[in-house]
Amino acid sequence: MKRLILSLLLCLTSLPLPADVAVLVHGYLGSAYSWQQSGVNAALISHGWQPAGIITPRGLLPAPVGSAANKFYTVELPSMGPVGLQADMLRNMLSLVAQQHPDEPIILVGHSAGGVIARMALVQGGVDAPKALITIASPHLGTVRAVEALDETDDPFPISVIKEFFTGELYDVVRDSWAVLLDLVPERPGNLLFWLNRQPHPSIRYVSIVRTGPVGLGDELVPAFSQDMNNIQALNGRSETRLFSVSHALQPLDGQVLVELLAEL
Repeated sequence: MKRLILSLLLCLTSLPLPADVAVLVHGYLGSAYSWQQSGVNAALISHGWQPAGIITPRGLLPAPVGSAANKFYTVELPSMGPVGLQADMLRNMLSLVAQQHPDEPIILVGHSAGGVIARMALVQGGVDAPKALITIASPHLGTVRAVEALDETDDPFPISVIKEFFTGELYDVVRDSWAVLLDLVPERPGNLLFWLNRQPHPSIRYVSIVRTGPVGLGDELVPAFSQDMNNIQALNGRSETRLFSVSHALQPLDGQVLVELLAEL
């Protein structure tokens, strides 16, 4: 009997451990390329993470197969669309990831609005084997910058034409972004963030990467308190927090921090 138990233990210890799969979700006006351009992809690759491809609404654009156990995907979402639409599309993309990597834990990483979208996808359910959510400078409680952008482009004719003439393409981009901007205004009864922040969240690991800015209040787009998932009613006290006095955009530092976090998970 002892020999049988010893043999079983040896078999179990020799089984390969399930690898991790990370899915990187870009923010407003970002793209799958944002992670490459910022240096985040390079940091992950240099520490043994293999890029597995880009997932678009039309399917997977696979990367060359490598030998690394841990893999990461980037996604391409319509970042000017409403949060709910993007979350639904992300859930479909995560189903595709699960098909490619059955039974392997999935770690979601979202920058800016991408963190809110990833969190909504988790809350809606149907995500196989989620392990953690890491958000970077995400407006979980909203941002007044969204309100300002809506106010600045809420113009009747001919004022809208005059503003468009002097501001150029930016004016049209903001007006075309009303759907997502309305979803990112500060939470209040009746809006999306108020609803989302009071829904049951899965029992996984949560990490908030917070941009404190030079005086500790936040970066140029999102207040620090809004970036911290501990301030979400449904997640109070459940998120780890990492503070950095840098700007809102993705940058090489994020790659270094992700490498450390992924090694701990």
